[in-house]
Order: sequence, then structure tokens, then C-alpha cells
Amino acid sequence: MGSNKALVKPARFWLGEERWSENFALINLDADEPWPEDIVMPPCPVIGVGSRAAPGAKIVDAVIEAPASLDGVMAQIDAHPRAAAVIVQLLRVLPSLAMHEGLTAESLAYAALQGSQEHRTWKEANKAEASAAPGKVQLSRTGEILEVVLDRPGVDNAIDRTMRDALYDAFQAAALDPSIARVVLRGQGKAFSLGADLAEFGTTSDPATAHAIRAATLPAQMAARVASRLVARIQGACVGSALELAAYAGKIVAGPRAWFQLPELAMGILPGAGGCVSLTHRIGRQRTALLILSGKRLSAQRALDWGLVDELVDDLA
Repeated sequence: MGSNKALVKPARFWLGEERWSENFALINLDADEPWPEDIVMPPCPVIGVGSRAAPGAKIVDAVIEAPASLDGVMAQIDAHPRAAAVIVQLLRVLPSLAMHEGLTAESLAYAALQGSQEHRTWKEANKAEASAAPGKVQLSRTGEILEVVLDRPGVDNAIDRTMRDALYDAFQAAALDPSIARVVLRGQGKAFSLGADLAEFGTTSDPATAHAIRAATLPAQMAARVASRLVARIQGACVGSALELAAYAGKIVAGPRAWFQLPELAMGILPGAGGCVSLTHRIGRQRTALLILSGKRLSAQRALDWGLVDELVDDLA
């Protein structure tokens, strides 16, 4: 099972042991080995293999299950060990934080990775040209319902700065208006959204400045305030920041061909649009970690099984 050097017994993680030097640690959950009373987790992913019902499954950072594979997760971590380490350290603390505190912690962690060599290497290899036309967010109100539509179907609703600002404004307006009983978020065309426009990655090079911008303008800040009134309707691709935002919805409805993915680890960063917070609240820190560390696509049916989606429907109209 995996790397021999990385496969350890839980007793290894106690205060008196020498520092862990591998990129990850593997635990055989089915062996049901005892954990130390005072657990000292290493600053890297601790991956469980075996039953999610095993006692130790609640302690590890992620438990391997489909669609992820152990080999795939190990390869992803080895390719981006610094980002993977920051991701699991963040996810360990998020359950103890209020949502707004979690957003601050996520943004600070994201800022650290923005300045990392892993992310710089990805940016150098993936320089995208700017899209010609800025995106739009269409708003319409019918009675007590506000509809918010991502409208950039030519690039599968990739979210640019114009759209982010419009989303923030729309959710802020809903938060300030109690007469809005429901906010419906959807995408125009065949996809919900492919996430952030890759052409805008790195346009703010200073991590501290980027953190300040996120703290003031991140749509998740306002989406979290209307979560109980927010319904997301997902068709086709729901990727990266789009999934992060949709996960704030109190109800997520998806079509049978919807699929979900968080590809950020391959970029040397973490989901920084509020997704570490929203997904942890939706599906727990371990499945959030698995989705990020594997980078695998989640089908609509599996998303329903995990609790990421609340309902599957054939007609999203």
C-alpha cells in the first residue's frame, strides 16, 4: 500500500518523535492501531486507507475513496508538496472557526501560496491570453425571487473581475433586503461555470495586496450572509471558484450531467474563493481535502451521495 517510507502506525505521531520528513503519511485504518493520547499531526497530508467507519478515520486528513485513487493522490502531493501541506493545515482548523473567520484564514493561506515557487512555476507554464469581452451577471427580480445569472457562455461562464464584483454587489443587495425571500444562482448555456478566468491569475502579484482585495470584494463574503435563501442550480461543469461559491447555497440542485472539480492543487494554490470554508461546511474537511488533493471530477450522482448536491433533476428550467 503506497510508499513504504510513508506508511506508518498512528503511534508515530506523538510529541517525542523526530520530525516527519516525507511529503505525506499513510495510515492503514483497517489495522485499527491505537493513536497516542496527545496526537501531534505532521505538517503534511495524513491519508487514511481503509474503512471510513474505522475509529482513526476521524483523525486523518482524508480517506481514499472513489473517484480518487491512492496513487493519484500521492502523485498530486509529490508534485505540489508545499501547497498540499498548507491545504490540510488550513482544513484542520476551519471546523473550529466561524465562517467569516474561516474566510480570513483561507485568504491568508491562499496569499502564502500565491508567492510560492510551485505557483510561480505553474504560471510560467500556463500563460493565458485575456478574453476579448468582459463577462456579465444578469439580475432579474420576480416578486420575492432574485435571479442571478452568470452570462458569459462563450467561455463557459469563466468568472472575471467584472463578474466577481457584480456577484458581490448582487449578494450584498440581497443581504440588505429582507423582502427577497430567495436568491437563485445559475449559469447561462451548457455549463454552470468553469471557474475563475485563468487570464487574470497573477495580475495582482503582491500577496498582501491580493489578500486585501479579497477581504473587501470576495463574493463569498456576501453569499455566506444569504446562504439560507440561496439556491444554486447546476448544469454541466461546475469548477473551481464557481463550485466554491455555489457551495454556500442552502440548497443545490443539479442536472444529471453536472460535474464538479477543484483543480487548484495542480496550480500550486488552494481554492481561494471561499471554497475551503463552504465545502468544509457542506461535505466535511476530509472529503473537501480529498476533492482538492485528488483534483478528480465528481459526478452528479456521487455529489448527491456525498451531500454536495441536495437534489438531482432532469429539468433545471
